[in-house]
Amino acid sequence: MEETAIDRAAVLLSRGRLTGTAIAPLPDDCRPPDEDAGYAVQARLNGLLREAGLGDVAGFKIGCTTPVMQAYVGIGQPCAGEVFETTVHTGVGRFAADAHRRLGVECELAVRLGAPLSASAAPFDRAAVDDAVAAVMPSIEPVEDRYVDWRNLDAPTLIADDFFNARVVLGPEDEDWRNRDLVGMTGRMAINGDTVGEGRGGDIMGHPLDALAWLANRWAALGRDLPAGAFVSLGSLVETVWLEPGDRVEIALDGLGGAELMLE
Repeated sequence: MEETAIDRAAVLLSRGRLTGTAIAPLPDDCRPPDEDAGYAVQARLNGLLREAGLGDVAGFKIGCTTPVMQAYVGIGQPCAGEVFETTVHTGVGRFAADAHRRLGVECELAVRLGAPLSASAAPFDRAAVDDAVAAVMPSIEPVEDRYVDWRNLDAPTLIADDFFNARVVLGPEDEDWRNRDLVGMTGRMAINGDTVGEGRGGDIMGHPLDALAWLANRWAALGRDLPAGAFVSLGSLVETVWLEPGDRVEIALDGLGGAELMLE
């Protein structure tokens, strides 16, 4: 993909993100043809968003790591995006309904890296990434439908736009996570007190740390590192639920606690 096409795609996506204008399919002459091109556009886009005031990248999200989300989105492989520091919240997130075109929520498990996963050390497997994880935590990922029709967009375009990410709400960090059953752990999401979905940690690519290894290898293939201190939200245990103003979201993961979100 030529640099001019990458630039044009990034400008079009940033315009939609910053103005709240519905994003249409990218024109043929700047639509990323494959996932590598999608990540190239993502890097350029996120540079524009940093300049616009969203701050540095504080963490990462991975989408489509569970069967329920692969079936819902219609994409059979993981896809990653970056998360900006100004969009990260702890414990409880309160958001104005009119700040987003259409906000959905997902119940996730996240990790905090205590050591970097450098491209030079690839390839990674579960054992290799285990040593880098300082803590695990529950996570709500608010995702945004900012598109004219997201179901008509391909995976490279969604990757280019950080795969729906809008914000992240992180729960309490557990540094004793190696004594937890990450595979058997159940996560639940409730809206206004009613349970709307649940899943197990093992739904995430068989083991949550396999998703982290996937991201470390994907980033290494692009010549990128995962830095110490960053978090990675590993994918949703439940199908996305789209919110209405006034909704209250609560998630809980066995042994880890939970997080909350209010759409006001």
